[in-house]
Parts: sequence; structure tokens; C-alpha cells
Amino acid sequence: MLLASLTTIQLGGNAKEYISCKTQDDITAALIYAKEKKLKIHVLGGGSNSIFADAGFDGLVIHIQTTGISAEKTDAAVYLTAQAGEPWDDVVQYAIKNNLTGIECLSGIPGSCGGTPFQNVGAYGQEVAQTISYVDVIDRNSLQNIRFTNDECNFGYRTSRFKVQDFNKYIILSVTFRLIPSGTPNIRYGELSSLVSETSSLQEIRDAVLQLRKKKSMLIDPADPNSISCGSFFTNPIISAAEFETVQKNISEEIPSYESAGDKKLSAAWLVEHAGFTKGTTRGNVGISEHHSLALVNNGGTTQALLQFANEIQTAVENKFNIKLVLEPLVIPS
Repeated sequence: MLLASLTTIQLGGNAKEYISCKTQDDITAALIYAKEKKLKIHVLGGGSNSIFADAGFDGLVIHIQTTGISAEKTDAAVYLTAQAGEPWDDVVQYAIKNNLTGIECLSGIPGSCGGTPFQNVGAYGQEVAQTISYVDVIDRNSLQNIRFTNDECNFGYRTSRFKVQDFNKYIILSVTFRLIPSGTPNIRYGELSSLVSETSSLQEIRDAVLQLRKKKSMLIDPADPNSISCGSFFTNPIISAAEFETVQKNISEEIPSYESAGDKKLSAAWLVEHAGFTKGTTRGNVGISEHHSLALVNNGGTTQALLQFANEIQTAVENKFNIKLVLEPLVIPS
């Protein structure tokens, strides 16, 4: 199986072995098979945040393609459960169609539902940690089902226990969200608030979000070469207030920053641009999107070339600002 065909950035060689899993029994069987054959495993969802090596993957790729959405109403909320392989935007559309508030600003994000708690997906003032009630997983070794509550997921900015301390320990099976029927949307992001308000319908908010994402080539569009990406390639750095003061003293221009639990969250896009990498910058057949300075795009290049370019950007930012940019997508070695 050519892995490039399973990712939004369209990079990567062949997998030694590949299994498509459409049920939990399929997932269990795949784990047992990998253990018997002593194969290393990579679990793949929607492929929107994955970069495979040019040499491919010398093991078993378990492709989670389970689907299904259900909802259970209580007095104050609706608990919406989506299987891990369900396309994320289908989950958002289901919520909007049923007038359930809480994830409308996350419209248009590519990938599958199972990937959202992994990195605490967020955009336009919302993140899934705000609405996730619990996450059901299977332990890769014991094959036991486990349920983690929101607090137990250890969510942080673009991270969770599944990405850090429990990386490669579990496979996410389903995610349950607590959404509010006919609730009041929380419009906090400036760019979005210029288009809609808290009195706007969920569909109007979705339309506005899709409009913004399309303008930045952040929607998957076969007609748009700038959309052949993983979305934002670097996370916004979070540093202490003292570190921010030190950095700012050495820079004449004011660095855009936002308060984050007493620390400072900086704009990675601003840092990239002011380190000399403007939109549309290219290195051979890879480069920066013409519409978003955080999106690295593939124009027929290689994983090696893309990662070399990413490293060039990281080095330039660190040299100028003494700040290390962290990659947002997962790079899977061969």
C-alpha cells in the first residue's frame, strides 16, 4: 500500500503490510496478527497529520476506518459518540444539523474523529478538550477496553496523554462529546467575530469558518495545490513571561503574543515570516503555502526535502529569536 495516497500531504513510500479496520474486532485481530508476526505497528486515521518516510514503513499500518455516530439526550446536554474512523467534519455537520453547540468552529478540519483527542484539535477559539466527555480506547498489549474521562486525558495545547506519556500504548476507538442543544455559541476569535456573532446560527458560523479556511487553503481541495499539506506545520510556542521579556528586548518589532495561563503564547506564523520565510517561499518541490505561512506544502517533492526545509525554518527562527519551533504533524520513521 502506497502511504502517500493515505495522507493529505501525499508523501511516503509503501507499507510492508497494511490492514483496513472497519470494526473493533478488526482492530483486535490486527493487533494479535502484529504480535504473532513480531511486526512494529503504526496506527493511521485520516492521514491529515501524518508524514511517512520516503522509504515507507517497515511494519504493519493499521488503518482505522470505523464509522458511526450516535447521540444520547439528558436534561441539560446531548452526549454525541463518534467512532474513531468517522471523518471529523461529518461529526461537526451532524452536530450542526441537530442544533448541538460546541464544535461548530472546528468545521472543515480534515482527518478523523479519533485524531482529535490525540492532539487536542482546535481552531477559531474552540478545542475539543472543551467538549470531550470521555474517550474509549483499547490497550495495544492487553487488548482490554479502557475509558478515560476528560480530566484523565491530560489535555493541553495541541497535546494529550495519548500524544505524550501514553504514546503508542492505546488505540482510540470512539470519542464522546458533551454538546448543548440550542446553546449560545462562544465566538472568541477576532477574525471569526468580524463575520458572525453569538446570535448567528450554527450553520452561519460553519459557513464563516469554511470561508476563512478556504481563503487560507486549509480545506482539502483537489483544485488547490496549496492544500496539499498537513495544515499548520508548527505549533505556537508557549514561553514564560520572563522569557518573553528577554526575547522582546532583542527585537525592535513587537512580537504578537497572547496570555496563556500566566505564560505567553506566541504566533508561530509571525516568527516564521520575520525569520525570512514569506508565504510562497519554495525549496525545489516543497515550500510554504501562498496563503498561510505555517502550512508547508508538497508540490511533487519528497519527505526528506520537506523535513530539511522545516529544519531550515526552525534553525532560522531559533537563531533570530532563541525560540525552538515544534512540529505539529507526526513524522513516522521507516
